[in-house]
Amino acid sequence: MIDVQHAAFDPGFEQTKLLQGRQDIGAIVSFTGLVRDFNEKPDILGMTLEHYPGMTESALNAIVEEAESRWPLQGVRVIHRVGYLAPGDPIVLVLVASAHRRAAFEACDFIMDYLKTRAPFWKKEHTASGHHWVAERASDQRDARRWGES
Repeated sequence: MIDVQHAAFDPGFEQTKLLQGRQDIGAIVSFTGLVRDFNEKPDILGMTLEHYPGMTESALNAIVEEAESRWPLQGVRVIHRVGYLAPGDPIVLVLVASAHRRAAFEACDFIMDYLKTRAPFWKKEHTASGHHWVAERASDQRDARRWGES
């Protein structure tokens, strides 16, 4: 289940939906990414996230499908927000359910690493001194490479 949306999300509600009627799930790992008030500059007032509709959802689905081919998963939920967000706002939610914790932890980590490097999102930070696009980080590429090529 993938959604790219403007609206905020409730991680607890999303987890409850993922678990509803299920008794085969032994672990859920959750990651929620938030807007910080610092990044490349220390005075972030907000950020705007843009995406390429259709292409973004396709990329996210491919990432989830790859995770499902690597680990035995019982469910995955990914929500990524777009539009203007302020410090403290949630940006991304990844929920991964499995019978066992290790698969859920590793798959959640994998999804976030690939989301950061393979999903077409663009971030513009708004600061007191102006606006600028956020550059890709070498550390994100390094993190994704540890999973090898598919």
